[in-house]
Amino acid sequence: MPALRPARVSSLNSAGIFDRDYLLVTLGACALVFLAAFESLAVTTIMPVVSRELDGAALYALAFAGPFATGVIGMVAAGNWSDRHGPVGPLYASVAMFAVGLLAAGTAGSMPALVAGRLVQGLGGGAITVALYVVIARVYPRALHPKIFAAFSAAWVIPSLVGPFAAGLVAQLASWHWVFLGVVGLVVPALLMIVPALRGLHGTPDADIPEGAPPVDMSTGGARKAWGYGRLAWATLAALAVLGLNLSVRLPVAGGVVGVAAVAVALIAVRPLVPQGTLTARRGLPSVILTRGLAAASFFGAEVYLPYLLVERYSFTPTFAGLTLTGGAVAWAAGSAVQGRLGERLDHRRAVRIGAALVLAAIALVLVSTVLGWPAVVAIAAWVLAGGGMGLMYARLSVMTLGLSSKQNEGFNSSAMSISDSLGGALSLATTGIVFSAFTMAGAPAASFAGVFALTAVIAAAVVVVAPRVAAPQASARPGRGRSKG
Repeated sequence: MPALRPARVSSLNSAGIFDRDYLLVTLGACALVFLAAFESLAVTTIMPVVSRELDGAALYALAFAGPFATGVIGMVAAGNWSDRHGPVGPLYASVAMFAVGLLAAGTAGSMPALVAGRLVQGLGGGAITVALYVVIARVYPRALHPKIFAAFSAAWVIPSLVGPFAAGLVAQLASWHWVFLGVVGLVVPALLMIVPALRGLHGTPDADIPEGAPPVDMSTGGARKAWGYGRLAWATLAALAVLGLNLSVRLPVAGGVVGVAAVAVALIAVRPLVPQGTLTARRGLPSVILTRGLAAASFFGAEVYLPYLLVERYSFTPTFAGLTLTGGAVAWAAGSAVQGRLGERLDHRRAVRIGAALVLAAIALVLVSTVLGWPAVVAIAAWVLAGGGMGLMYARLSVMTLGLSSKQNEGFNSSAMSISDSLGGALSLATTGIVFSAFTMAGAPAASFAGVFALTAVIAAAVVVVAPRVAAPQASARPGRGRSKG
């Protein structure tokens, strides 16, 4: 496939994402999103069974938070690599690592071994996300960004329809091991689909940087250097802090002190990895990045416990508990499709505000249902509402991030968005794990789920507060003004 140079891309602004010039890129990228979607939904469905079989309740939250944490390292590495040499190399390497992690988890005979495989899997999965975003930024014109992100959401529909049900069925009839190993079988077809589309991107130079020159390192105010080893070190520190937060629950005496210290270290470490002003919700790109992280924290922090709730309290089988995720994922895709169709008729800030309000309402409804013992159908219906809100909000946050980026910092800003997404989810899962375990050890297991949903509802309320600040000030609304240091 010939490389799509900027001049060529400009002449294709009126094309669609499935037109001849974009078809292979679209199919390949959506295939990788499909792969990640299937894995995520399938693992969430079977994890209650895995935890019970491997006696791994103490590491349940870490099995989810761990991949988020190591994903931060993969994101920074892929962003730096993409800014220097394009997204092809990091995409190939990340897919390979993702598959290795799945193999390790699928052959695990203990919960620590499974968690180790999940850590490797997260490292590759995080890098895949950033590499794909850079592919989008360099191939598609900005006018097509809402449509391609809507297509990504649509790529969740098929795995959301069959993934949870199939995963539960496999776990019941065969073994949960095959849920991991079966996903590995999707890696090769997905990679083969995208290989022809990526050939033209090898060695594609930045339009804004002379060919052969080292790329601009945005973390040093425009100075040039070979690799962002400092950012990799900060990413590693952030990941270790999240892992430490997860493990602090196993320290009965000093656990609280370790947990607080871990959160503080994680927040300090993430500052150089995101745009300046992110942690203080500065208007524009910083608030876009922060909103992404808070939204992930609220939604995913609650979602992983919903099938657990249905299995433990309502005696659902894993197969039918997984259908809860199906409803939310389909609604996510539908919400994303709606925002893509509306385009500029629905401005970015309004889309984000509506989505944030829907997620808050949904989590609050799940909390009330848990406390008052309402029928399971209420929580399931609420999660459909949450999925719709995330679909409406997430796609626009992605569009805004790329819209405020230039060629020099596409990789950094895409990495920052994914880091916020991943680290927000990781910190939330670690904290909800602590809350869940604390109530259980205190002899109040009935309050465990309520504590989790109460915490995630508070985080969702924070999203509603920050969401209006995503609109950029007039002076900094031009592409490329996003800074890189927190």
